[in-house]
Amino acid sequence: FRSSRLYVCLLLILEELRFPWRTLCHLPQPTASYLMKLDVNVLRYLGKDDFRVLTAVEMGQKNHEIVPSSLVDTIASLKHGGTHKCLKELLRHKLVHHESKKYDGYRLTNMGYDFLAIKTLTARGVMSSVGRKIGVGKEADVYEVADDEGNRMCLKLHRLGRTSFRAVKSKRDYLRQGSHYSWLYLSRLSAVKEFAFMRALQTRGLPVPEAIDQNRHAVLMSLVDAFPLVQIKELASPARIYTQLIDLMERLAQMGLVHCDFNEFNILINEEEEITLIDFPQMVSTNHANAEELFERDVDCLIRFFSKKLGYVPSLDSALKRVRPNFQLASPSAGDLDSELRASGFKREHQAALDSVAEDDSDSEAGSGEEEEEEESSSEPECEPEASSSSGSDGEEEEDSEEEASEEEADTKAGRASPAAVAAAEKPREGVAEASGKDSDNDDAASLSTVATGILSMRISGRPTPAVSLVGG
Repeated sequence: FRSSRLYVCLLLILEELRFPWRTLCHLPQPTASYLMKLDVNVLRYLGKDDFRVLTAVEMGQKNHEIVPSSLVDTIASLKHGGTHKCLKELLRHKLVHHESKKYDGYRLTNMGYDFLAIKTLTARGVMSSVGRKIGVGKEADVYEVADDEGNRMCLKLHRLGRTSFRAVKSKRDYLRQGSHYSWLYLSRLSAVKEFAFMRALQTRGLPVPEAIDQNRHAVLMSLVDAFPLVQIKELASPARIYTQLIDLMERLAQMGLVHCDFNEFNILINEEEEITLIDFPQMVSTNHANAEELFERDVDCLIRFFSKKLGYVPSLDSALKRVRPNFQLASPSAGDLDSELRASGFKREHQAALDSVAEDDSDSEAGSGEEEEEEESSSEPECEPEASSSSGSDGEEEEDSEEEASEEEADTKAGRASPAAVAAAEKPREGVAEASGKDSDNDDAASLSTVATGILSMRISGRPTPAVSLVGG
């Protein structure tokens, strides 16, 4: 009987009713996985020192799986043994977990991490109360919350590391470097990524919830008065809804993103049959190696749901303009949202390629402007600047002209600035400086031209330009 589901249900019922069953009958203690729930009433009884110690445990977990008690005491810096007293209180409320196998230490639990996030959001004034749980998924729990004015919102607490979804490292790319990780840290990365996607898609006019705030693994968003599409058995116009959904997939692809979980569980629809898209941590870039495969999988999931659940087969509808969106035609044309948000699959070499194209465009515009200035100032005398890092001597140019030509070709291929290019770029600058008619010393002019030459060579070669402060005359 004790190993049956009825026994577990009985314990849960007694726990909800606050019945003192532990004192009346000698039953074994139920496991924490069954009775671990978010009880925000404990927040009322936690003081400033308790949260200070809880934050100290969190800070210690940056480089410790189990934070030693001495380190917690050092970080918290409480007087007269206050750290040990607070740890006992936190341990009683299951906000920390104690281990003493190798050494005496503590680690945060999911509830302790929840309390830190809720405490921070409450201190910011964006929320003031926590209500019922309105959704449970393999990666997160969703709660209904409200602010001081009574406005209802939605709080999503990411729960990576559950038994239902432990292959996070192979399915997601939250952790880009290193092999050691914490489930709390991965949950935080997931929340940060989802908040960034939600805010960016909202500013571009896509039907997504409004992103309000984020802290640690918690994302605060607006509450959508709608139902998941999986709970809908009949639609007034399924063809229109299907067309809107495939158009939404194409809009995401045009922005350089693939949802990767575009199904009936992540699509909300209200009574007016208006759709809202949710769940964004798993989105990848269209530059991802499996982007097209993931895009086609989303399309197949959508067609399968409409065909089996709603009885609407898109391929049999002759009035439908297109049944399947084309991934190749939906190329990124509405912006580079994947590069802005560093979506999965968008690597550093992609950003380097974009930067090189931008530099080529700016160099071509600057070159056309310099040619016009050079024609205007061709009649004016030119002054040779002092020695710089990118220009050679006149004697070497006369003796080894052929070698210099080959070096210029090599520099051009490698993206570096050749001496002739730097000299040609300096001439119009000097002509303009002479035409301005300003009186300056020869030393100041030579030093400024040397600095300008060095900066120009860095820009052409692609190296970062250092900040130069011009102080004085």
